[in-house]
Amino acid sequence: MAHYALLDENNIVVQVITGVDENELIEDINPETWYGKFHNMKCVRTSYWTRGNQHELGGTPFRGNYAGIGYTYDKDADIFIPPKPFPSWKLNYQTCRWDAPTQPPTDGDFFYFWSEHNQQWVESKYPRIYPQPE
Repeated sequence: MAHYALLDENNIVVQVITGVDENELIEDINPETWYGKFHNMKCVRTSYWTRGNQHELGGTPFRGNYAGIGYTYDKDADIFIPPKPFPSWKLNYQTCRWDAPTQPPTDGDFFYFWSEHNQQWVESKYPRIYPQPE
């Protein structure tokens, strides 16, 4: 079983489908071509196990991220890029993720969220709650 992203005319993922393995043929046609014709859209295979340009099972990462609706397929880099969360964030092509202008605090006691208006991380009023050891 493999997964395939269906793309609109701007290379935006509009649907992700499950299909035959990438090395199988459908009517003597490779699956990307066959599914693309069937759905009348561009079709690109994606890897369920790849996130942040890392393969979760230790294998070789494939196309940067598992495609999701709203992701963009960058044909030149051959990666799926998640939607940009904030205008100030920059794409990190090594991790295939968006990086904030500064790293979030790592004190571990509170959750933080990005304030685009202030261009900084803001501490939430809710502390992290960890399970108590038994």
